[in-house]
Amino acid sequence: MRSTGTVATAMVLVGTVFGVFGMASTARATTKEDVALNGTYRATSIGDWAKTNDQFHNEATVTSIWTISSSCTTFEECTGTVTSDQGWSAPIYTHDGALWYVKRDVPNWETCPDGTSYTGKQTFYFIPVNSNAEAQIGSPTLAGKDKTVGPSGACGQNKWLTVELPFRLDKIG
Repeated sequence: MRSTGTVATAMVLVGTVFGVFGMASTARATTKEDVALNGTYRATSIGDWAKTNDQFHNEATVTSIWTISSSCTTFEECTGTVTSDQGWSAPIYTHDGALWYVKRDVPNWETCPDGTSYTGKQTFYFIPVNSNAEAQIGSPTLAGKDKTVGPSGACGQNKWLTVELPFRLDKIG
């Protein structure tokens, strides 16, 4: 059974992801540094609201610590690196000053009944939001999705295994 707090958090994240991405603006940013993400963050992929191939299916909630270092050449163009305490690093970037992406390969992500394994392509995408789940550049809270896709043809299936979870980043340092 899902707790009321978990349900409320997931609903805010779902509303944020689908209702705000198109409305995000850098209008409130006063400098490029307001847009850049830097510091230590708690990253949470919320398993209670996971979807596997577009069907809700509970997964484990995964929490990790990310160290993010980024810089911006304009209010819209920023790049940098994420280092996770799970032992991986990946590039982070935005092309509009609001929607951030982190993309990485997950080795042995999809394991078949015969024991073979395939790499998944994981993409985190998120925007800074305020306590009302509205886009707010410079906010210490970011909300979005964690989506991993396996290769078509893996395990003899001519379709991609796709797992998507609500995602949240909270600045902790």
